[in-house]
This record gives sequence, structure tokens and C-alpha cells, in this order.
Amino acid sequence: IDAIKEFGATYLMAVGGAAYLVAQAIKKSEVVGFPELGMEAIYEFTIEDMPVTVAVDVRGESVHKIGPQIWKAKIEEQTIEIV
Repeated sequence: IDAIKEFGATYLMAVGGAAYLVAQAIKKSEVVGFPELGMEAIYEFTIEDMPVTVAVDVRGESVHKIGPQIWKAKIEEQTIEIV
């Protein structure tokens, strides 16, 4: 997360099982680093309508941290005490 903030990047995540949809969104790919690593090389993609969620934004906000906090608060608002 520190590196994401430092370099102004984002970390994306896709729903499990959505590989086909993600693959269809990739319109162009180019190896930009470590080509000798094959599939583990670093790629630059041109994408269109990719079904992903920003997991960590450029400010370092992580959906894995703030998501549970937001939903916990929502659930607590809706909780009704049964007597």
C-alpha cells in the first residue's frame, strides 16, 4: 500500500469466476518489463469496460479495510433488539 501511494498507482480486483469477462476487456497488451519471465512479465494493457473494483486507490485507501468498517456501521444501524 505504501508503494501504491508513493507511485500514484491503484490495485484492482475482480470477482472470482470473472476471468472470461476480464479477458474480453483487454484490447491490447504489451510486455514492458522482464520478458524472460513469460507470463510473469510486466505488461501494459489497453482495456475497455473491465469489470473490476479498485481495491486500493492512489491515496492508499483499501476496500479491505474501509469496506468492513462501512458495512459494520450499516448493520449496526439496522440491528433491532428483540426482547
